[in-house]
Amino acid sequence: MTTTLAILKPDTISAGHAGKILAHLEAAGFRLRACRFTRLNGLQAEAFYAVHRDRPFFRSLVSFMTSGPVLPMVLEADDAAARLREAIGATDPEEAAHGTVRALYAKSTERNAIHASDSEENAAREIAFFFSEADLLGSE
Repeated sequence: MTTTLAILKPDTISAGHAGKILAHLEAAGFRLRACRFTRLNGLQAEAFYAVHRDRPFFRSLVSFMTSGPVLPMVLEADDAAARLREAIGATDPEEAAHGTVRALYAKSTERNAIHASDSEENAAREIAFFFSEADLLGSE
């Protein structure tokens, strides 16, 4: 079993889809290991998405991710990062496979309902951004 990070984005929270998406992920075989309702400030969002700093969508992404509360969560499953990416679907909801989170709940490429770590290595870094070791140890 491995862990990965997902973040339910402000559009998901404001639309009231958090419970539905969490149920969808649990039905897909993921176990919730930690979660925290929070609101990112500009510095936090810039730090989390620093890998995209030189991309044209960076400022818009930071603005969106600070526009409302988010729900970061640690999910566990076999090959968790790859399986989560499959379960949520393509970034563009028009290209997302039928039945995936983004096909069901995303509005656009930017307002795409959920973030998922793209690799085991990034998952470890992203989990540490939001959760301490103590947060994760208590979930056994």
